[in-house]
Formats: sequence, C-alpha cells, structure tokens
Amino acid sequence: MERVEGTEVGVETVTKSGAVVLLDGGMGQELIRRSGCTPTPLWSTQVMLDQPELVRDLHLDFIRAGARVITLNTYTATPQRLELAGAGDSIERVHAAATQAARDAIALSGETGIKVAGCLPPLVATYRPDVAPDYAVSLASYRMLVALQAPHVDVLLCEAMSSCNEARAAATAALESELPVWVALTVKDDQPSTLRSGEPLAEAITLLESLGVSAILLNCSAPEAIGGSVSTLLASTLPTGAYANGFTSVAALQPGGTVSELKARQDLGPEQYATLALGWIKAGISIVGGCCEVGPAHIACLAERLKAAGYSLESSLAK
Repeated sequence: MERVEGTEVGVETVTKSGAVVLLDGGMGQELIRRSGCTPTPLWSTQVMLDQPELVRDLHLDFIRAGARVITLNTYTATPQRLELAGAGDSIERVHAAATQAARDAIALSGETGIKVAGCLPPLVATYRPDVAPDYAVSLASYRMLVALQAPHVDVLLCEAMSSCNEARAAATAALESELPVWVALTVKDDQPSTLRSGEPLAEAITLLESLGVSAILLNCSAPEAIGGSVSTLLASTLPTGAYANGFTSVAALQPGGTVSELKARQDLGPEQYATLALGWIKAGISIVGGCCEVGPAHIACLAERLKAAGYSLESSLAK
C-alpha cells in the first residue's frame, strides 16, 4: 500500500522524511550471560531481583548503542509466571525495580529524549497461545500490569502476542491508560503471515486497527519470517515495525522451561541483522529494533547503518 508523506492515519502521521524509531534489543539472554547464573523459569526477572545493576547497565549499553526507546525488564514478571515460581508477592517490587533501572540508565546516559516502553508480554508462555488464560482472566491480569507500569512509561508495548485473543486482551487493557499503545505480534517461522495460533496475520491487523492502537509490529520471530510477512503488515493503515529474534528454533521451549533449551544462530551477527532490518525499513516500516539474541552490538551496527543511509533516529512516531 503506497503511503503518501504526511498522510493522516488516525492518531499518528506516517511520513517519508527518513525518521525511524529505534528500539533496544533483547534483555533476557544478555542478562543471563552477564550474570553468569543458570537460567530459571523466571528468566530475566530473577536477574532483576538479584542483580538490578546489571539491568541498568544493559539499558545503558543499548542507549549508548543508539536505541531511542528502551523497554522495561518485566517480560516474565506477570502474575501467572510469578505465582508459578512462588514469587507472586514480589510483583510490585519487581516492577518498581524495573522502572528504577530504566530511569537510572537514562540519567547516566546524559541523553535527552529517550523514551521508556512498558512491557505487556504473554502471561504464561511465549509462542503458546494454547496455554494462555481465557479472555476475562487475561484482561484482568493485563489491567494489573498496566496499573503498575503506566505511571512510569511513555508508551505501552504489547509484546510477542501469539493470537488475536491474547492481543485483544493486552491492547484493551493498555488502551485504557490513554497512553500510546504498540502491539507486536509473533508469527510462525515456517508460515509467514500466520500467527503462532494459526490465525492469519491480516485478521489480527484488522482487529488491532478496530481497537485503535497506535502501531502494529512483528517481533520474536525469525527475521526471514518477518521478511515474509512485511507485505501483509504494510497493508495496515497504521505505522508498523519489526524486531526479530536470533534463535535457530523456538520449538524446544515449553511452558515452564528455560531459555537454556534454545540456541543462538551463528549466521546473524550485527552486520547481517542490520542488513535485514534495513530491508524492512526500506520496504516502509518505521519502528525497528531487536528481540532475543540481538544485543547492543547489533543495535549499534543498525544505528550506524541507518544514519549512514540518511535516516534520523527518533523516540516517537511522527505527529
């Protein structure tokens, strides 16, 4: 779909002025490497509880790499995951620590204009909509997360949504905050333009447009799957984005499992990732970053490549 410079699209304006919103990369695997600890089902949340300074420093590294939006380290801090780990009473403490880490990193960076995104993730398990709670329970849980995050962030990012039902619950709760809401969907690695649930990506896009979100993204999928889905994504009337993972496969990850079961690709270094991401930008998306196994070096390379190509790095969508 051809987009005309300055065309109004609801609450946002898409331009071809060369502005790109640059997100950060994945937190979990990098935090585990830096902590030297064995991964637990709580994943990045355990590092937040035990070594919050590592979270602050990783945020800082992403900012120094060029990211203009950093995301709260709360991906596994959902009511369901914390309860399963026997840490349900820590949810407020974890979210407060995540907020502090992000704000401290921005202060240490000396940068101005850096934005913080809240994180509304799958409540039970990534890539597994079949184990997600029903809509009413999901909506209540996401409302709890929104209440904890909204006062401290600039945008709410619903991440790795695997089904229309999951996306609808997260987006509905987020929209009640009156903050900008970006929804990132995850697609099957072997079936581009198909959600992990088997539902068509186009169906999810139509749903999200009807709800009134500010942007629709693809994330936590192989970059090749994202590349195969970009044309479907760009049919949306909303601003779009993408940030891929660097796993060889996600098939081994089961509910309650740990990321130690997954392997990183060896053919997706910073230069390779930047080349793929630049292709998405040239196709028409306006938000880019990285997910699992995409670290500060990847974001730094992507930032340099974007600037060399004449793009400006921004922290918000054009108005």
